[in-house]
Amino acid sequence: MSSHKFPEIITRLSKIEGHVRGIKKMAEEGRSCEDLLLQVSAVKAAVNNVGRLILEDYLEDCIVDGVKQHSDEEVVERMKKALKKFI
Repeated sequence: MSSHKFPEIITRLSKIEGHVRGIKKMAEEGRSCEDLLLQVSAVKAAVNNVGRLILEDYLEDCIVDGVKQHSDEEVVERMKKALKKFI
């Protein structure tokens, strides 16, 4: 993938990484389960958003290039595999 979105993806992943470290620290400090679950929910949403960005890039770049270089059926199968991994 020759993603023009990689810088944004890397930035978001760094933020998620920091957020996860923060949750770990909260757990070590004995914060409430409710607080931890709220933060875990935020991380899950952030990870899903990163996945969406990667999927969008896949559609914009890889699928278009794939149609130019391969059969439509092969491109559709690759897209189905990518969706199964993501969803």
